[in-house]
Amino acid sequence: MTEQADFWRGKFGDEYISRNESDLLVASNLVFFSRIFESSIETPESFLELGANVGMNIRALKLLFPQSKFTGIEINSEAASRLGNIADDVIHGSIEEAVIPGSYDFVFTKGVLIHLNPESLPAAYEKIYEASSRWILIAEYYNPSPMQIVYRGHANKLFKRDFAGEMMERFPRLKLHSYGFSYRNDNFPQDDISWFLLKKSRTA
Repeated sequence: MTEQADFWRGKFGDEYISRNESDLLVASNLVFFSRIFESSIETPESFLELGANVGMNIRALKLLFPQSKFTGIEINSEAASRLGNIADDVIHGSIEEAVIPGSYDFVFTKGVLIHLNPESLPAAYEKIYEASSRWILIAEYYNPSPMQIVYRGHANKLFKRDFAGEMMERFPRLKLHSYGFSYRNDNFPQDDISWFLLKKSRTA
């Protein structure tokens, strides 16, 4: 148990749900994922989201890929319960604890790695890599070097770094397919997220 995991299991994690559950967010997420899939990759049959909360990302992806299967990992009990109404499967627990059954065509995080204890990242990277049979999307706050910033008045709860770059360095089979930036003042806003779509090659 890290202090960050405990933080998201508790009251703050419960409050996060009400701040991040809206039709506007689903619309913004639909535009966000549509832009990523413009790069003509094949339709994934299965998705895994680490840190899915109540399924705002999955709701958007299901509009794009209604025949695909969706699994979400979620640490907060209330969020995991609501996620069960949207995802096909829910793994309730922290990313550090989660046992992932099998592999998925498309594995992604969106605004989640930034909240992990930095010491947990190597294990998280390993899980993401092993869970993906083909595609990995890392959509997080980017910074060339690791840094911590205060998050809603709380220290040690938000960290920026080059998550995708660290994964590619750790796993030579990962190749950068495409990348982009989503701006908070867009007509369909995201929270200044940098995204990196990685493809798992057959050989290094």
